Amino acid sequence: MIRSRAHRPLALGLAAVLAVALAACGGDDDESAAGGGEQVLRVAPSVAPVSLDPHGEQSAEEGVQEIVQHLLDPLVRLEDGEFVPVLAESWENPDDLTWVFHLRDDVTFHDGTPLTAADVKASAERLIELNGPLAPLWSGVASVEATDEHTVTIRTAQPLGTVISTVSLLFVGPADRIGEADFWRAPVGSGPFVFDEFLPDERVVMTANEDYWGGAPELDRLEFTYIPEISARLTALETGEVDLTTGVPPDQAPSIQDNEDVVFETSPSYTYYFMWFNSGHEPFTDPRVRQAMWHAVDVETIVADLFGDAATVARGPIPQDVFGASEQQPYEYDPELARQLLAEAGYPDGFSTTLQWPRESGANIRSLAQTLMSHWAEVGITVEPLEKERAQWIDDLNALSWDLNLQTNSVGTGDADYTLGRLYTCEANRNGFCSEELDQLLLAAKSALDPEERATLYEQAATLIWEQAVGIFPMDLGNNVAYRDRVEGFEMPANGRARFHEVSVTGEAAEVY
Repeated sequence: MIRSRAHRPLALGLAAVLAVALAACGGDDDESAAGGGEQVLRVAPSVAPVSLDPHGEQSAEEGVQEIVQHLLDPLVRLEDGEFVPVLAESWENPDDLTWVFHLRDDVTFHDGTPLTAADVKASAERLIELNGPLAPLWSGVASVEATDEHTVTIRTAQPLGTVISTVSLLFVGPADRIGEADFWRAPVGSGPFVFDEFLPDERVVMTANEDYWGGAPELDRLEFTYIPEISARLTALETGEVDLTTGVPPDQAPSIQDNEDVVFETSPSYTYYFMWFNSGHEPFTDPRVRQAMWHAVDVETIVADLFGDAATVARGPIPQDVFGASEQQPYEYDPELARQLLAEAGYPDGFSTTLQWPRESGANIRSLAQTLMSHWAEVGITVEPLEKERAQWIDDLNALSWDLNLQTNSVGTGDADYTLGRLYTCEANRNGFCSEELDQLLLAAKSALDPEERATLYEQAATLIWEQAVGIFPMDLGNNVAYRDRVEGFEMPANGRARFHEVSVTGEAAEVY
């Protein structure tokens, strides 16, 4: 982890403008945050949730998971590479097809209703039935049973070595309400914070759950405020309009590293950049075209110029710290070979296509897209840029309504199955690529109970994905976070889902000029 802090005067002119812009977002609506006894933490995440439903179409979105984990609890949680108890006090695997979870008996929802095994069962079944992005993680599960009030039994059709990692992203709501149309606009959970307000693409506000089974939070109120432009986010941090922001691009770090009131940290992460080809669209049905476009890109120079020490050249389709990752041989930058492969595929003069990416959704994503397009132009490939609002981008991504797609992703469970087994099967159909051989490898890896066997199978799957150039995987990213020095107890997890249950703030908030 890298930390930095020094002195730098505030940018007063822009701060004054920003204070007006952020007034509607709660920038100065609470006197207690500026010096009273109430503990308020204001967070400006790099990605805003378009929904609070952790079971449906946005269930795999980092922005959704980060917010919802404060309102609803999962069975287990990933901490420092290990799965630790949350709602489940303990679990066992009595045979190859059975997993038994023993729930805490002192958990209540925010409305006082006791949480039981029936709520876990209903939440799991809803996630599976909605068939959203997380549903493939549950393939192979035959049933979820409420064996008794505090026991959940998961039975599988074949052995599944992924059950523990899968239930780490099962957020549990009350069985009799999660199917209601309005429930997820104001969700009731068992988490450390209670829902207060949600304005899509603007803000989420929650207050402390004083009766939380894990102990009441130090904070009285937690606010997530979405500020799309990174420069405005950093100015808001410096002026004290917000206390913490994530996804700081490395080229923006110097603007805050010299501020004595701000801490900047870089830590290991499971986050990476990738660009998928829609292998169901011509000309990307031909692997030679996909390989040509990878050889046309000078990845090492791009990483060095745009990201510096905050990223490393990728060695596989998932980051190296993830369980099941393996080291592949990077594609050599060779424009001449790229032209040769294009000619062999029937495109000696290149072709035209489009590249989509979500607006302000990854560090330097626009610069990265522009640089990729510049490299491709050198070998005759003309690319139309399509920068989209996140909600529209999600809809088009899921509908396969795109040619090339650029984005970041974080392996939320720290397990290769979350990415490889969820996104690259024929049934998932997330990028138009379908391989029976890859399906067999991923099914075998999911089914294996021996970790070493699983790792070997994921290595073979990653090699196939890499060699077939299902996408271009340029770099693994570090977690860059910046926060006011009044924030205490914060640690950024590798999966990028920041948690604030044990965070506190001290002293007075910075004065807004």
